Amino acid sequence: MTPLPFDPIARAAELWDERVGSATSMAAVTSVMRVQQIIQSAVDAALKPHGLTFARYEALVLLFFSRKGALPMRVMGERLQLHPTSVTNIVDRLESDGLVRRTPHPTDRRTTLVEITGAGLQRREEATAAVVDVNLGLKGLTDRQTEQLTDLLAKVRRASGDFED
Repeated sequence: MTPLPFDPIARAAELWDERVGSATSMAAVTSVMRVQQIIQSAVDAALKPHGLTFARYEALVLLFFSRKGALPMRVMGERLQLHPTSVTNIVDRLESDGLVRRTPHPTDRRTTLVEITGAGLQRREEATAAVVDVNLGLKGLTDRQTEQLTDLLAKVRRASGDFED
């Protein structure tokens, strides 16, 4: 894509200021949405050769980070902040690719565990190298600026009820 000779969000903010009122929130939200598109595109491109979407990659990473490499599907949904149907679809696809397997919970017959396989561990490692190589799509910021951005976005997430302190 050829860069524009001007910042379209800054221009929209000028017009918003003239015709609607303060453009502070509009410019911030529009910028966040555009950056999300940029990041998503870079991460998708890095994961595509590994046959993964970001949602499936996140699930593999979550299982990798768990103490035993396995979690109940309900817990996966909570941690990934996804509806149970979405978790089921993600697990179905990962299972069909041989990257996870469903196993019965040893003490709760009503619970199914999702366990990462050796192939899943390998795919996660390769995919992680790919997303790290593109800095997860985040360009142009220092480490300190990235930390500040994360802190600022956490304030919005907390205020929206994403998590408690």
